[in-house]
Amino acid sequence: MFEMESAMAASPGGTLLRRWPVALGALVAVGTVLVLHHGGQAASVVAASGFVYLAAAATGRPGAAWAAFGVTFVLVGLGLAPTGFDPVPWICAAALGLAAVGVVRVGLRPAWSLPLQAAAMLVLGAAALLAVRADHVTGGIVVSVALFAHAAWDVWHHRTGRVVPRTLAEFCGVLDVLLGVGVLVVTLTM
Repeated sequence: MFEMESAMAASPGGTLLRRWPVALGALVAVGTVLVLHHGGQAASVVAASGFVYLAAAATGRPGAAWAAFGVTFVLVGLGLAPTGFDPVPWICAAALGLAAVGVVRVGLRPAWSLPLQAAAMLVLGAAALLAVRADHVTGGIVVSVALFAHAAWDVWHHRTGRVVPRTLAEFCGVLDVLLGVGVLVVTLTM
């Protein structure tokens, strides 16, 4: 049995199965860049990136990050569609409620969990709100910088194995870097 698992892990298909978060992150990033008219449109992804980590910390369950990603994926999609819907204030308001529930549910300890994720959400939410209200160039640059900063956050969480599953940190890191580059290209070439 172990020999079969080792052979599968060494095969190209086994490697692909282990790297599905990378493939999914790349797919979501490319799909997002292809629908952008300007970089500021990706501001909701910045807010969502903080929200998914906050969801895991507020519930005390790392897997809650994937459920939160599902919710924000729908909201971000609605925001990118020509509906006029802006998901950023909704994600920020939901984060505020989630942080309050988290304080009651899991408390403020350990310090690297809910307090740190709430602070990160505050910074990312503020960046997203600024990007939405700024001109297209400024908004795009703010989004890119925030995504690159969050990619560093993802790497730290992936290395430490804290707060979110490593698969989510890996997915999010790839998404943030590729989308950050894409947003920068869209912003500087428009």
